Amino acid sequence: MQLERLTRLVVGAGMALNAGLAFAQKGETVKIAWIDPLSGLMAPVGQNQIKSFQFFADKFNNDARLNPAGVKFEIIALDNKLSPTESLNALKAALDQGVRYITQGNGSSVAGALIDAVAKHNERNPGKEVVYLNHSAVDPDFTNSKCNYWHFRFDADTSMKMEALTTFMKDQADIKKVYLLNQNYSHGQQVERFARENLAKKRPDIQIVGTDLHPLAQVRDFAPYVAKIKAAGADTVITGNWGSDLALLMKAANEGGYGGKFFTYYAGVSGTPTALGKSFEGRIFQAAYNHYNLPGQMGQWQNEFKAKFNDDFYTGSVIRIFAALTTAMVKAKSTDPVKVAAALEGLRFDGQMNGEVEMRKADHQLQQPLYITVWQKADARFPYSPENTGMTLAPVKEYPAYVSSTPTSCQMKRP
Repeated sequence: MQLERLTRLVVGAGMALNAGLAFAQKGETVKIAWIDPLSGLMAPVGQNQIKSFQFFADKFNNDARLNPAGVKFEIIALDNKLSPTESLNALKAALDQGVRYITQGNGSSVAGALIDAVAKHNERNPGKEVVYLNHSAVDPDFTNSKCNYWHFRFDADTSMKMEALTTFMKDQADIKKVYLLNQNYSHGQQVERFARENLAKKRPDIQIVGTDLHPLAQVRDFAPYVAKIKAAGADTVITGNWGSDLALLMKAANEGGYGGKFFTYYAGVSGTPTALGKSFEGRIFQAAYNHYNLPGQMGQWQNEFKAKFNDDFYTGSVIRIFAALTTAMVKAKSTDPVKVAAALEGLRFDGQMNGEVEMRKADHQLQQPLYITVWQKADARFPYSPENTGMTLAPVKEYPAYVSSTPTSCQMKRP
């Protein structure tokens, strides 16, 4: 009997220890430094996204169902002015505050600088490692030739979205002549490259009648570019532009009387819905990992966000970052970035939007479905109207993760 009692005590103690380990991180504060623009032409996008991070930090902080780790997220906003140099200064400020997780997404030039800086910091400062959670910077090189163990991307990269766009365009017989207009930095250059490659394979009959790369966040009048598009006889434009660079392009296209289609990455982002108005109905398409009319919980969250901020929530990767972190922290039984990074590799988790997603271990690129949406009037089926335009982005095609996924050349070096 004594042996049996001792065995029960040992087993019970083990179970108690495991339970304690499982919730060792409960109540801890996890600081996340948000490094993105709050000034300049792209400030409206950054201002929307910092509200998005703070809104969902509150959601996860106050809902045990969403946050089984029981941690408390604190968001520290740092304005980088869309500058790599300013971003490195912001990273240093975050490190000085003891931050161990950072997030950024606007501008792949910024992301590239942060990836390198985080990698060097972690190599030089064992025990003070930082994890970089990339919410929107989509240069494919970040999960290919420049992949890094400490970087995790939650958006779909440029090549994945172009795979979806051109798969959809393949069946659009009225597309004959395409113009490529993009921002002159890594993302825009990659959009042009992958558009050429994908169209050559899927629709070799399509002519690329012109290309332009323009400075990022510096052009205030796109009328000359629209004139070139019209002169080239293009019936379709492919653009990876975002923020003011897309909103002002749409404004110029409307004022210049251009009647062709646009295939975009960021038509739903701040400022662009207003620029589109009603005149672009049926002519604007977007490839993205989410859209304004996802069913279920998303609709309620979007309505709450709009009621609170008089703004539209569109950066869905924010939700997935919190969902991935809480799941990984439970798995790691810790908030330590070293243990959490290891737990994030290959992690399958509920993305809280459209089912289970996976952080691919080989390159730290999230594998997720992609949607093609079209700009049309909001209706009973697709009711959400961004920027109160009376219009919406309605889904016309969904590509499962295995279709939108692209291969990786990443040779991950692990610590």
